[in-house]
Amino acid sequence: MTKRSASALAATLAGLLVTGAAHAEGDPEKGRYAAQTCLGCHGIPDQANVYPTYKVPKIGGQHAEYIVSALEAYRSGARPHPTMQAQARALSEQEIQDIAAYFASIDQPR
Repeated sequence: MTKRSASALAATLAGLLVTGAAHAEGDPEKGRYAAQTCLGCHGIPDQANVYPTYKVPKIGGQHAEYIVSALEAYRSGARPHPTMQAQARALSEQEIQDIAAYFASIDQPR
């Protein structure tokens, strides 16, 4: 195996590991309970963040894998937003999975 093909293989495996980490395997019922804090912003129609001002995204019906990935990025600090970083850091890995499964299971935030 050449050095170049070994590097390509390593990059592919790393990508699979990252993708696998974002796979949601949560319980939507447990997530409904754990998501009560999330609904304070994401469950209000036309909710806007105070500063900087922007519309809070609706996450009901979003792909669970995307929600897991976003929460993990907030938790690590890779995705900037102080409120979301604090919220995500307070969640266990299972709570993230459950919350993602809950939001994926609904059409709109309740």
